[in-house]
Amino acid sequence: MELAMVRKLWHLIEPVHALVYYAPELTGEAAALGLPTGERWPGYFALRSSPLGAAGPNLVAATYYSFSPRMVAEYVPAVWATADPAKVLAARLSGMDRALRALLGDRAESAELAEAAVLARRAVRAADLGGRPLAAANADLPWPDAPHLALWQAATILREHRGDGHVAALRTAGLDPVESLVSFAAVGAAPAEVFASRRWSAEEWAAARDRLAGRGLVDGDGVATEAGRRLRDEVERRTDELAAAPWRALGPAVGRFAQLVAPLTQAVVATGLLPARSTLGIKPPQ
Repeated sequence: MELAMVRKLWHLIEPVHALVYYAPELTGEAAALGLPTGERWPGYFALRSSPLGAAGPNLVAATYYSFSPRMVAEYVPAVWATADPAKVLAARLSGMDRALRALLGDRAESAELAEAAVLARRAVRAADLGGRPLAAANADLPWPDAPHLALWQAATILREHRGDGHVAALRTAGLDPVESLVSFAAVGAAPAEVFASRRWSAEEWAAARDRLAGRGLVDGDGVATEAGRRLRDEVERRTDELAAAPWRALGPAVGRFAQLVAPLTQAVVATGLLPARSTLGIKPPQ
């Protein structure tokens, strides 16, 4: 399989997974648990980390990688004092059920969606979970019976499988968490202010930029040099390569999966709930 197809499939499943952090149904579930909803982060950390159990700040910071550990510690483990991880898991499944049904209507019961769920689960079965804690934690959860929820869970496992592999690629490239963001901003993936959501201080950002400049990866203005662009290209190539096995397992059916999932992805993007630009550095699928 061409790595371009692996990237396309990520672009298709990422918005499906990400709906869990933005849908109003999930905000309502978080509020019902007692989590603050005036900002997105208490819900985000609880919803994304809950498969790990009552994880501490070091584990969450390590698995997410790009967040400032100080930021993580503001929310973790405090969220678990408010909402037990098991209750968060139940809430996110309930919220996704309502969010997807509202989005899909009668299509939630369609044969096409059921077929997409079957293919997605087949891809998950082919995923190597070694060294991939977030993917493995989600893969340990029971499969929902409803196809739209099984598809969402599969998208989540495959998304985290890719993300865990991305961390491995960053570490292989010798990029620490803040350097990973600085180098990504340096190639124009998104404006530097978008990456400020990870809450590294100005001093930490500048120190990381100086370290990258010392390696010849950015210039004095923080713009990627040719060597810096080559390194980031290699990180992304390696990330695609590490994410490819589940999709290769589908064989010729991978095209059918993309065809089946595209309408759902387009519907999610059309809600306007997802941010137009994110630290992932991708544009919503067209």
